[in-house]
Amino acid sequence: MNTPPKHIGIAAVSPEGSALCYTEIFRRASTLIGDSGHPVVSMHNLPFEQYLAAAERDDWHAIGEMLLASAKALAAAGAEFAICPDNVMQHGIHLAEHASPLPWMTMTEMVASAIAADRRKVVGLVGTRMVMFGSTYQTHLGLKGIKVIVPDAMDGAALDGIIFEQLIHGKVLPESREIFAQVIAKLQDRGAEGLIAGFSESGLILSEATCPLPMYDPVGLLAHGAVSRAVGQG
Repeated sequence: MNTPPKHIGIAAVSPEGSALCYTEIFRRASTLIGDSGHPVVSMHNLPFEQYLAAAERDDWHAIGEMLLASAKALAAAGAEFAICPDNVMQHGIHLAEHASPLPWMTMTEMVASAIAADRRKVVGLVGTRMVMFGSTYQTHLGLKGIKVIVPDAMDGAALDGIIFEQLIHGKVLPESREIFAQVIAKLQDRGAEGLIAGFSESGLILSEATCPLPMYDPVGLLAHGAVSRAVGQG
C-alpha cells in the first residue's frame, strides 16, 4: 500500500499571502501527482496585526513565540512539518525552531538555491520596506556570491505603500501595476538578471508572463517544496 503524503502545516501571517500559498500547494500537487492522493493541509494563524506590531518594534523573539504557538497548534492537528509563507517573518522561524514540535521549511534558502542553480550573479528584490532594506534574502544570497539590488528609498516607499494599503486587503489599482513595472525596469537597467518577488501577495500584482525578468516567487517555491516533501520527492 502506498504511503500517504505527509500532512503540511501552514503558519499563516498575511491572510492574502497565506491563501495564495494554500491554493498553490494544490495546484502543484495536481501537476506533480495528478488529481488524487493530495496531502492534508492545516492552517493556523494569530492576528496579522500582532505580527506587524512585533516587526515594527523589532521584537523577533515575540514573532518566534507566535510562530511556535502556530507550530504547536499545527502539530496537535496532525501536521508533520511547517511552513510560513511570509517573507518578513522568516527570521522568526529560527527563534521558533528550538522548541518547535515540527521541523520547518524556509523560503529564503529555497530562493537562494533556485537562483544559484540558475547561475545568476545579480538579482533585484521588491517587497516591503523591511524585506528590501533588511537582510531576509541578502544574507543567504550573499553567502552564495549573489548580489541583491533594491529600489531607491522613494521607489521602495511607493512599493511598501501599495503592499500595505492595497495588496494585504486583496486590492490592486491599475496605476499600482504600472509603478511596479517602472521600478522593476529600473532594476533591470541596473543589471538585475532576475527578480525576487519578496512579498507574499505578489501573485495579485506580478506574474511571470508580464515580468521582464525571470521571476522568483518565494511563496510558489515554498509551496512547491512543501508538496515535494509531502509526497517524498524532495
